[in-house]
Amino acid sequence: MKKIKELSQDTFIKWIVGINALFFIISLILSGSEATLTLNPFNALSPSLEVLVAMGASGTLPIDEYGHWWSLIAAGWLHGSLIHILFNMAALYHIGRLIIMTYGIERMSVIYIVSCIAGFYLSYIAGVSLTIGASASLCGLIGAAFHYGRTSRGPFARAVSETASGWIISIAIIGIALPGINNWGHGGGFAAGFLLARLMGHNDTSRGKSIHVMASWISFIATGAVFVWSLISIAK
Repeated sequence: MKKIKELSQDTFIKWIVGINALFFIISLILSGSEATLTLNPFNALSPSLEVLVAMGASGTLPIDEYGHWWSLIAAGWLHGSLIHILFNMAALYHIGRLIIMTYGIERMSVIYIVSCIAGFYLSYIAGVSLTIGASASLCGLIGAAFHYGRTSRGPFARAVSETASGWIISIAIIGIALPGINNWGHGGGFAAGFLLARLMGHNDTSRGKSIHVMASWISFIATGAVFVWSLISIAK
């Protein structure tokens, strides 16, 4: 039973990684000759801005100019370069497994998607013109891990707290050191993840299980609808 449970957790994370990879490949294909091919690792295999906006990049430009409010979800599944998606997916595989262990797949799904919306909405309010990437969702997962580590007892909770603290410090350093990092998205995602974890509880609690399942289905349906709308927008 334990192996089956672990397999389902790995499969769920791999599905999320696969969807991100699929949208990255689609964005490169649609960019065609406009895709950036360079030896600079930070810009290698970068889709064109036009394609990214059409597929759901978020920020004041897509929302104010084109009314793309759905981009608050879609932007979390888009990436601007090969190193961008590789870094985010490596982080997702690590922190995502940890969150499923502590919160379960249903709560993890809600935290991942709602943190994406919160991070990009705060970015919009802050005036960020164009933004993409899974980092808002990832910061939501880190916020949830931080909450668990700070409110639970035992060696595992301490390990989770140390892991979350390490991620927080790393993201803060990256946000300061590298240009173009959406720190508003990171902060909004982290805050949303922390608050959602506080609201929903974790696997050691039993409150609201049916509500969490319903919320996860709503999140999946909303995300699926955004995927469809994104493809329709590309076709136009």
